[in-house]
Amino acid sequence: MRLLIALILPWLTFFTIGRPIAGVICLILQITVIGWLPAAIWAVYALSQYNTDKKIDEAMRQRG
Repeated sequence: MRLLIALILPWLTFFTIGRPIAGVICLILQITVIGWLPAAIWAVYALSQYNTDKKIDEAMRQRG
């Protein structure tokens, strides 16, 4: 679901992963039509990093 949000409304993705300042910056970038594509790519990248961080945290909890 977050991936779909990242493609359609990139700025909203940052708010769902707890990065509101990046969300505001992304919204400013997305306001321009040309900036929408970089904003979407940035949101997908940030979402993948967020998912990776969650997996690492879960593995560390299981280990220790």
